[in-house]
Amino acid sequence: MNSEQPAKVVVIGGGTGLPVLLRGLKEYPLDITAIVTVADDGGSSGRLRDELEIPAPGDIRNVLAALSDVEPLVEELFQHRFETGNELIGHSLGNLLLAAMTSITGDFVHAIREMSKVLNVRGKVLPSANRSVVLHAEMEDGVIVTGESKIPEYGKRIKRVFLSPKDIKPSAEALKAIRKADLIILGPGSLYTSILPNLLVLDIRDELCTTKARKVYVCNVMTQQGETLGFKASDHVKALYDHMPCAFLDAIIVNNAPIPAPLKKRYEVEQAQPVEYDREVLTELGLEVLEEQIIQYDGSVIRHDTKKVARLIFNMLA
Repeated sequence: MNSEQPAKVVVIGGGTGLPVLLRGLKEYPLDITAIVTVADDGGSSGRLRDELEIPAPGDIRNVLAALSDVEPLVEELFQHRFETGNELIGHSLGNLLLAAMTSITGDFVHAIREMSKVLNVRGKVLPSANRSVVLHAEMEDGVIVTGESKIPEYGKRIKRVFLSPKDIKPSAEALKAIRKADLIILGPGSLYTSILPNLLVLDIRDELCTTKARKVYVCNVMTQQGETLGFKASDHVKALYDHMPCAFLDAIIVNNAPIPAPLKKRYEVEQAQPVEYDREVLTELGLEVLEEQIIQYDGSVIRHDTKKVARLIFNMLA
């Protein structure tokens, strides 16, 4: 890494976890590339995917907003969701703009690049696939569930996830970013529906196995019903490895702050509990365990503290 140039950091994921992390990272002198899942099939994103046959724009939209450097009102406008109107109801303006830009440019990656200019985005945002994809899960009872939004609803343990079509190609830019990265971060976010869909794109998977970059997993703070019920930190890692041809991680970031009893009780309604980090097993897996109090409370919701996690990651590069 050239000390005169900012470190190259690639962040891979989707859902609500990725934007939280990126809001903290963008405050540091880093060359950031976000590689984002497009397997979403719910709400506005899913409707546009099905009607226009484009990659699902929702997770991309949230990442663009997180990395944007515009007036708060402009970001609010981009994230605005229509609540009335037969055809518009439920649609986010940002999703519609990405769909329109894809139509104008003829290419989803190009559309994201142009929207990034409009929003003054700090870094690059790239989809893990440049076409519409569908996520499937094979459950432990042998049932195949189709659709990212339907997988957690099934309520049984997931054996594996896979994409269709199988021959999905990422953009050359995404592969180049992984190849040139100093640090690659996965998560936080839904393990099977936000993080793993990116690793199911074969070229991305292969690059992660060969890159010399240090690779770190930001572990979720709470388990998730329908995905990681009863999972310890090592179970998250093993699930990632089950979908990869190599044990590719170097480190894991875990929370060591206790969860207040009232919040624990609220999460019990969703059958969610704090993720226990089993240090011994993680060490046996060859991982450096970075533990810190990295949570904050957003009302009755527990989130990663974006500033603390970003500082931890930046210090790893020092």
